[in-house]
Amino acid sequence: MITLVRAAFVIGYEGGDHVIIRDGEVAYEGETIIFVGKSFPGTPDKVIDAGEAILGPGFIDLDALADIDHALIDSWHGPETATGLDWSEDYFLNRRHDVFSPADRDFRHEFAFTQLIRNGITTAMPIGGEMHNEWCETYDEWAAAASIAGRLGLRLYAGPSYRAGVNVVRADGTRDVLWNEALGEAGFADAVRFIEDFDGAHDGLIRGALLPARIETMTPELMRKTAAASRRLGVKVRLHCLQGLKELRLLDARYGKTPLDLLDETGLLGPDLLIPHAIFLDSHSRNPNKGTGDLERLASSGATVIHCPMTSLRYGTALESFPKYRAAGVKFAMGTDSYPPDMIRNIDIGVHIPKVIEGRTDAGGAAEIYRAATLGGAAALGRDDLGRLAVGAKADMIVVDLTNPRVGMIEDPIRTLHMNCTGADISTVIINGRTVMEDRNLPGVDAEAMSQRLKEYYATMKAGYSERDYQRRPVDEIFPPTFRAAI
Repeated sequence: MITLVRAAFVIGYEGGDHVIIRDGEVAYEGETIIFVGKSFPGTPDKVIDAGEAILGPGFIDLDALADIDHALIDSWHGPETATGLDWSEDYFLNRRHDVFSPADRDFRHEFAFTQLIRNGITTAMPIGGEMHNEWCETYDEWAAAASIAGRLGLRLYAGPSYRAGVNVVRADGTRDVLWNEALGEAGFADAVRFIEDFDGAHDGLIRGALLPARIETMTPELMRKTAAASRRLGVKVRLHCLQGLKELRLLDARYGKTPLDLLDETGLLGPDLLIPHAIFLDSHSRNPNKGTGDLERLASSGATVIHCPMTSLRYGTALESFPKYRAAGVKFAMGTDSYPPDMIRNIDIGVHIPKVIEGRTDAGGAAEIYRAATLGGAAALGRDDLGRLAVGAKADMIVVDLTNPRVGMIEDPIRTLHMNCTGADISTVIINGRTVMEDRNLPGVDAEAMSQRLKEYYATMKAGYSERDYQRRPVDEIFPPTFRAAI
């Protein structure tokens, strides 16, 4: 069956880069694009006329929200309440347990995956939800999540996260990492087994990846095993690092090394490594260990930085800066990281932060950030059939409706997209030739029932913080309201 999609603006692909086709058309047969241009010469079986809209490649989100506890409740704390966000030493030693049932975790993943689709994300590499587990994510948890993604039609690079240590607050209020290396090894074995069992499942939508949690919670030995497994299995590794001063202090105290030193000596630093954030290089203004070699070292390694500008902004950090990293040759993909997983908002913030850092309005190139959200993610995954509307590529595409009065004037479609639109303007999402959202509706998803269950889930989740808090404070002390309640 051949489907033809028409739109006022088609973001095509030609000569190695995106191009804008006015009043363009894209035809696909099965899961593959067979035409991109102005006048399809064949006879389609179905025509979708998107009208005044942007038809572009689906976004690739390599730090994709698969949990729902993020910036809404943990990005605004001062030193006193921030200690309520981590496990206490007592909880680590004596009281660890799963906060949620398997059914609750399945609901969390279904909610998260539907939000990704609603925001035009067609390929996702989820971030872990280990905070609420007895230790970390499990094989069974992600076997169920893979089935949910397959049912919804979401393309996923996934696997259970794993760690050998946990960030904790000790009884005296100081921060540390406590260890259980046996559980780290077991989690790693689960991750490898998931890849062996699920890579290529659901008609190729599910692909495996190694997703250790954070560099300060990994032992060097577990990092070496991860590097070796990546090479043996032919999969990518994503490891959060260079994202905060606490991380730098912990690694220096434990090993006397920088994050890049540790990545290098364990064999992880290379083209198969994806690094969310990568902000605190030795050249960063807030890094106390000043130097000039990290940026060149990162670029020459071939690793990809997953840029998450909205989350960085929410936590008071920023790359210094995206243009400098790109000029040095650093490879970029994009991630949403926190709720909502709105890639359009992330692109907009990613365009504007460099203007502040560099002090000039031309520092934030919309084309570069848009490439990172599409072509950059595809390159990081080693996929030349994703992130572009081109003959032979997968039929992964999104329709951004421009008819809402609040969108306003339509100038250049990419500038209009990131400055005037949000994920709410995405009306249709097609993944692998399957329409997974049409007119903002996801087939088989009861959005109203999901919203009601979300309230119960969220209340349970917040209560878990009180249980883990080193002072056992009630929820309203860890998460005080913005304004007092009316009498």
